Amino acid sequence: MADELTINDDVPDRYVVVKGDTLWAIAEMFLADPWQWQEIWYSNPQVDNPHLIFPGDVIGLVSIDGELRLTTIVRGETSNTLKIKTDQADENGVVKLRPMARITPIFGAIPAIPREHVEGFLSGNRILATEELKSAPYIISGMEGRLLLGAGDKVYARGEFDANLPAYQIYRMGQDYQDPVTKELLGYEAIELGTARLNDLDGDIATFSLERTTQQVGIKDRILPSDEAMLETFFYPSEPPEGVNGVIIDSGRGVTFIGQYDVVLINVGEREAIEPGMIFRVNRRGDRVRDPVNNERLQLPEEDGGLLMVFRTFDKMSYGLVLDAKLPMQIGDPIVNPGF
Repeated sequence: MADELTINDDVPDRYVVVKGDTLWAIAEMFLADPWQWQEIWYSNPQVDNPHLIFPGDVIGLVSIDGELRLTTIVRGETSNTLKIKTDQADENGVVKLRPMARITPIFGAIPAIPREHVEGFLSGNRILATEELKSAPYIISGMEGRLLLGAGDKVYARGEFDANLPAYQIYRMGQDYQDPVTKELLGYEAIELGTARLNDLDGDIATFSLERTTQQVGIKDRILPSDEAMLETFFYPSEPPEGVNGVIIDSGRGVTFIGQYDVVLINVGEREAIEPGMIFRVNRRGDRVRDPVNNERLQLPEEDGGLLMVFRTFDKMSYGLVLDAKLPMQIGDPIVNPGF
């Protein structure tokens, strides 16, 4: 692991956060290794949640016990705050609210990464286990018997539904993934086609209205409860558990060469204690070459390809976003702890 935290040369003493900034870009401005952001951040006791940074905030270097640290020096005016406190109920059971001194930021914080690059994956594709696929409800018919449907259409589905859950997502089964080393089945990718709202439920037959579609919806496509409420809003760069390594097993766009802001799938997940925000270094595999003298086939050493951040996790797999690409990466490239 890295032995020391290195601050870049010629960094400003202060930086005013502007709209469009990301936490990663600010960390990259100040630090040689931006994934170490949390290790150099000084939690200002006047700021209730130092992870939330807003346009107008002033970020700067301060000396704490002789060491340079980053912190929020001034909270900007655009930082929306909540200033209410709940008192105990009175004798009539009435709960009163009154102002308090403690301030908690609640709106407008900058994201850790450019959110638009992962927006479709945040509320979209999932990795499912075999059992989930077999038991997932499915579309049995469309409005007026139509086979291909889109936003605004009515569809009928069969399966187990919860009448108290109105929001659902529609999926089509993608490919299955195996671990390239152990050959273990890691899961099946479910490709999101859109969202639907439950209108009526009669036994195991449900009527839905399609609210948003990215592709045409058809018979046998699956319907699952929306999991958007479970998704992370902000990501805080952090180090993965020691000894957890893996490989890139697919790219989100199906490209051969992977670059900055491409989405990738990796073969480690919640089972390995992986969480959103964890950073991996990608080691680009060396080429296979032939020795020009003795004609032997040789494997060239791995090279530092860049960094990726996990943004969505499942049991045995995760989605990651390439934050920095020094070299073009490919499926099969190893991922390791960034400190090694």
